[in-house]
Order: sequence, then C-alpha cells, then structure tokens
Amino acid sequence: MNQTFGVIGGDRRQKELAELLKEDGATVHTYGLVPGSDGDAASLEAAVQAEHIILPLPLSKEEGILNGEGESLPLPILFSRLRPEQCILAGQVKLGEQEEASRHGLRIKDYFLREELTVSNAAATAECAIQSAMERLERTLLGQEVLVLGFGRIGKLLSFRLQGLGCRVTATARKPSDLAWIRAYGYRALETGRLTGCLTPFGVVFNTVPALVLDGTLLAQLPPGCLCVDLASKNGIDPAAAEDLGIPFLWARFLPGRLAPRTAAAAIREAVYNILSEERGERA
Repeated sequence: MNQTFGVIGGDRRQKELAELLKEDGATVHTYGLVPGSDGDAASLEAAVQAEHIILPLPLSKEEGILNGEGESLPLPILFSRLRPEQCILAGQVKLGEQEEASRHGLRIKDYFLREELTVSNAAATAECAIQSAMERLERTLLGQEVLVLGFGRIGKLLSFRLQGLGCRVTATARKPSDLAWIRAYGYRALETGRLTGCLTPFGVVFNTVPALVLDGTLLAQLPPGCLCVDLASKNGIDPAAAEDLGIPFLWARFLPGRLAPRTAAAAIREAVYNILSEERGERA
C-alpha cells in the first residue's frame, strides 16, 4: 500500500490504528496520541500533509477541541492546516463541527456511520461491559437475573452473550416489534417505560439507553447490592441517586478504546479502507 496517512488525536485505538496501517505498508505520521509525545509542531506538520487524514472517535470531547492525549488543539486551527483535496475521516462528527470544516472548504466523512464499524464496536462494547461487571462482582454471572435496558445493537449483542454465560436475561424496549424480538430470542421482555414493580429480581443491570430510565424511585426498587452498569453516552441511570441509595454504579463509557483498543482499531481500519475503496470506485 503506497499511501500516506496522518493519524491525528485520539486514544489507544488510534495508536493501534497507526501501527496496523504501518503493518499494511502505509507511511503513517501521528500527532497527539500519547501524553507527553507526538506533541511537537514538526509531527503535526508532517501529519497534516498526508494524503489521508484520520481523526478520532469521537472527534471532540470538549466543545471545539480535538479529542486527543496531547496538548489541546482547537478544531478551527486544525482545519486551517488541512486541504480540501485530502480525504478527511473522523467518528461521531457533530453538525457544528461539519459546519466549521465547511467554512474551511473541507468535508469530513464520518466513519462511525458505517454499519460494519458500528456492529463491530457494539460487539466489543458488549464483551467489555461483561468484563467490567465481572471485575466489580464478588460472584459469577451464572444463574444471575440480569436486566438489559434497551435493545439496540449493543443491547442485542449483550443479551446474547449474557445468556451464553448462563444468565437469566430480561431486556427492555419501547417498540412492540422489539419486544416481540426479545421474546423470540428467548429472553423475558419488559417495556422500558413500565418498570415499576418489576425490578426486585435483578442482581445486575446494564443500561444502553442514552436517556434517563432509572431514576431514584425506580433504583430504590432494586435489591441491595445490585450492580448498575451504564454504557450510554448520557446517563440512563441516575448516578447521584444510585450513590444516595448505596447502589454499586459504574459509568462504563468508551469501553472498546480502553479495554480492547486493538480490536477497535482493526474495525476502524476496515471502515477506512472501505471508504477509500468506494471513493476510488466513484472516481474511476
């Protein structure tokens, strides 16, 4: 592969991604991947000159600031260094960030919109969620009554893996069609908005819904010692109420990047290659 990549910003996923690209024969320049290194002007200059630019997932954590491990880099300053003819890729790009890029004559392709990546990320998140829970529990998951809030990609894959470990799985959804699928898979089904009086059996709760589902009133109905693991980007389980009630709580965000960076990087690489292949096809 005779291509050049600039991998700019991110966490351990991007660091592993840079290594994978190098293993494929690409020339890779990096900036802002490791605290205390890759932070000099020369490395940024080399990275922004590359043919393909890969920015992190998510593109930003703080408003207008590149998500990275090095010094803070405002997105407008980064965009001013890039060129319209470059292929610029990033994950979970907000509308305002796309608009800022457009003001600099740039177009960012969001690789996290690719189904192959979101499915791979969901699978990794499900496995990492189980790992995180087992590290906090003083008992095995075998035979546990487990509640999974939400039946999207992560909820489906998490329920499947938990059942394989011998858990008695209950999953929630709002749509009648999703509730039907929950039953078809052999899980118990509950409506997400109708949980009052249904929470006493559970020893572990996993949330995948990025909106409040379990408030203090519902959390008080959980049995003592029930572990709550929130996987959503916005809390679906009220952390303050959990603390007040003495309920073990873990907000387990960004799990693939922290616990399975090599797997997450390989999934991003696949999405990037597919985007580049499609672009070449469009130009042919």
